[in-house]
Amino acid sequence: MLESLLIANRGEIARRIIRTAKKLGVRTIAVHSEADTGMPFVREADMAECIGPAPARESYLDGAKILAAAKKMGARAIHPGYGFLSENADFAEAVERAGLIWVGAPPSAIRAMGLKDAAKKLMQDAGVPVTPGYLGEDQAPEHLKAQAGRIGYPVLIKAVAGGGGKGMRRVDAADGFADALASCKREAASAFGDDRVLIEKYITAPRHIEVQIFGDRHGNMVHLFERDCSMQRRHQKVVEEAPAPGMDEAIRAALTGAAVTAARAVGYVGAGTIEFIADASEGLRADWIWFMEMNTRLQVEHPVTEAITGEDLVEWQLRVASGEKLPKTQEQLSITGWAMEARLYAENPPAGFLPSTGRLAHLRLPPDIRVDSAVEEGDPVTPYYDPMIAKLIVHGATRAQAAADLAAACRTVEVWPVKTNAGFLARATTHPDFVRGGIDTGFIERHAAEIVPPAEPDTMALAAAAAALLPTNKSDPWTALTGFRSNAAPDNHVAVEIHGKTHLARPVPGGTARDIGGERVLFLAGDAWAFSVPLPRSSGEDEAGDGAVLAPMPGALVQVAAAKGSPVKRGERLLVLEAMKMEYVLVAPFDGKVVELTVSAGAQVEEGALLARIEKAN
Repeated sequence: MLESLLIANRGEIARRIIRTAKKLGVRTIAVHSEADTGMPFVREADMAECIGPAPARESYLDGAKILAAAKKMGARAIHPGYGFLSENADFAEAVERAGLIWVGAPPSAIRAMGLKDAAKKLMQDAGVPVTPGYLGEDQAPEHLKAQAGRIGYPVLIKAVAGGGGKGMRRVDAADGFADALASCKREAASAFGDDRVLIEKYITAPRHIEVQIFGDRHGNMVHLFERDCSMQRRHQKVVEEAPAPGMDEAIRAALTGAAVTAARAVGYVGAGTIEFIADASEGLRADWIWFMEMNTRLQVEHPVTEAITGEDLVEWQLRVASGEKLPKTQEQLSITGWAMEARLYAENPPAGFLPSTGRLAHLRLPPDIRVDSAVEEGDPVTPYYDPMIAKLIVHGATRAQAAADLAAACRTVEVWPVKTNAGFLARATTHPDFVRGGIDTGFIERHAAEIVPPAEPDTMALAAAAAALLPTNKSDPWTALTGFRSNAAPDNHVAVEIHGKTHLARPVPGGTARDIGGERVLFLAGDAWAFSVPLPRSSGEDEAGDGAVLAPMPGALVQVAAAKGSPVKRGERLLVLEAMKMEYVLVAPFDGKVVELTVSAGAQVEEGALLARIEKAN
């Protein structure tokens, strides 16, 4: 077994690797940016070394700094986790040239599968079915548009070096192709340093099903069954489960057989995932499932596979990297029960799921399930990295039990003042279509009106807040907040202020009310609301920000589509902001004219900065 391990990553995956390494007696070394100095993964490692400023390109993406730290700290091996440099073949080779053990896929396999177009050609040659599309070298916009027309709309534009939902756009008609291509190329260049794309036929009822595979240096290869990752938003996974709903043994045999064939075709070693797309318009069929891509690393959703197999995949990684054979043969592996994982993000669902940043003044996560958390109470959520707070993982005897347990766990989450998607997750995992297994990658968009929490409190939240405002001495009419009247029955409504608005609500106990940093906060079914007794207001107060277009988060302006003095229509694109490696389009709030424009393309802006102001049309 390895004696020491440097973890070239951060957050929950670094903590996850540290747990297993400590169990095996392996000394752990954390590298971290200046922004992460006080984070839990740094404290939990046996040793730690700062490798640079907060931006990832100056720290976690700087392979030379990581290798220098490994040499300084006496590391024997490097585990890249996922993201950052985990699928960078040049870095993997540099690790091996430095005489260190790379706890990951062989550089040759990473290179072979890292470019989606080349990977698909390789899979075609190996006899693995692939999705119809264009994989050519000609990247001229006119040629790509012609190929999209040949394939037939809708199509999906994808970065050849992509992953994690970045550099990916759906196009439904030819007139939207040029803008989608330009945006996709910008995002791909920013995230991967490579703006080349491929084009695929867009499957209208797609299921995203992937197979966990594992190989060793002795020629052994196994699969650890499948996961379903169809619950997605903007091509990023939100809820994952294992096994896949509706999977029978014949389809599983075809799917896992194709996955093992794909892995053997590149001489794979270590943990990897073969991702497939299935046309689920008529249920699962073995001949309607196609290879999509291979992730040459551990996946975020690996805990659901661990739950149904009882195996520790990080331990498997470390043993394989140490030169051992796989811990089990295919015949020794089996499925027990059903597992689900929800990704708890620092984001604001009613505001289009924009990331939310700040210090976690209050954090309560479910105590009775597996929680892989990146942070603890008091830690910051910064704009520099992925906004995932934690993964909530449940394991039940049946899918129905797992879904019920996951929804219950999401409802108990308490986070303040950072906003989260906990309430959204609770609604999604109790939706009848999800419970019956009727999911595809369009589930969230299709049911957004039902599962995205409202921006303003609903009747239940108002009732619970009103109940929390009632005094403990209910017999004193002079301090009661309900309307006391000497000659009539009392008015059983209470005035509650939330988001600066006063509401009258009939008190009904519910949720949990807590005092946090001078605010009263109601936690109810995963949602959170600051509430108070209404304060007197002057009649002259108005909406000073009407027409102001503000930066929803820190980021860089990659496009300014408007000009000062130009007329705009409601919903028209004004600016494009890049933050956390994703692009966010800011649009006109109403018909009018641009009367103020404070920024230009390339500018760095802070959250809340005024970018433009629109004057309403007469």
